Amino acid sequence: MDADTDLASSLSPPDPIPCDADAHAISRRGLLIAGAGASAAVAAGAPLDAAAQPAARSVPSPQENLVASTRVTLTVNGQSHTLVVDNRTSLLDLLREHLQLTGTKKGCDHGQCGACTIHLDGRRVNACLTLAVMHEGAAITTIEGLGTPEKLHPMQSAFVRHDGYQCGYCTPGQICSAAGLVAEGQAKTVDDVRELMSGNVCRCGAYPQIAQAVCDVIGIAP
Repeated sequence: MDADTDLASSLSPPDPIPCDADAHAISRRGLLIAGAGASAAVAAGAPLDAAAQPAARSVPSPQENLVASTRVTLTVNGQSHTLVVDNRTSLLDLLREHLQLTGTKKGCDHGQCGACTIHLDGRRVNACLTLAVMHEGAAITTIEGLGTPEKLHPMQSAFVRHDGYQCGYCTPGQICSAAGLVAEGQAKTVDDVRELMSGNVCRCGAYPQIAQAVCDVIGIAP
């Protein structure tokens, strides 16, 4: 008899909601379903109300497309160039990307290897550490303007004689730095040469030949 009663109870409809119950109250089943949906949304990285709202179209601010640029005129290897560049452009990137003077190498891009050494108004500098727009009217010499295959600069000839290079990647910066060192006139001994060239890294390890080449041009016994 009890089994028949249980069967009848299971087949009977659920008890009606009391008249005084809140019409907006959520059932236990509904609460569990809502909680599961919210958990899935959080796991997917979406905001909790993302499923309930249509995706909002992002409208870019008018300011987002504005890039500050400046017109700059430089004399590079004896030729005047006027360009409009992004204010964030380094002098190295201007030479390589805008003027296609790729002899100046990009090594570390942090001023630590010297591969980008050029002459700026007669001074040797790392082109990666300075912005192009800071040098309006400046005179710049790169490895392309230091000498030509038909008429090598004395430092270029010395590097050839003393085999002051291996892979060659750092060689343009080494030569520009060495030529600037000679112009500064501060090196009197081979130790001076080594110290004043210490900002130029040669990962192949050709330092002895480089020092010999520089000493040769200065007239110092290595």
